[in-house]
Amino acid sequence: MDYGMIGKIKKAKQYANEERERIQVNTFKVTFDGKNNPHIIEFDDNKWQCDCDFFQTRGRCSHTIALEEILEGVNWGD
Repeated sequence: MDYGMIGKIKKAKQYANEERERIQVNTFKVTFDGKNNPHIIEFDDNKWQCDCDFFQTRGRCSHTIALEEILEGVNWGD
């Protein structure tokens, strides 16, 4: 591994561990393997969206709540 890459890895760890406020997530899309079928969860325009039936009627679901918990502390846009 060259010195340039060593420096980049050190900087990445600093961002991840000490300067998370520098990172802002504007859009985010994942596939969540549900028990019955996969679901697409998106974060865009400061809002969560899921294609499951429960989310369509309630605006939150187990898929979005799980991701919120997993990603706690992430700066989700303005």
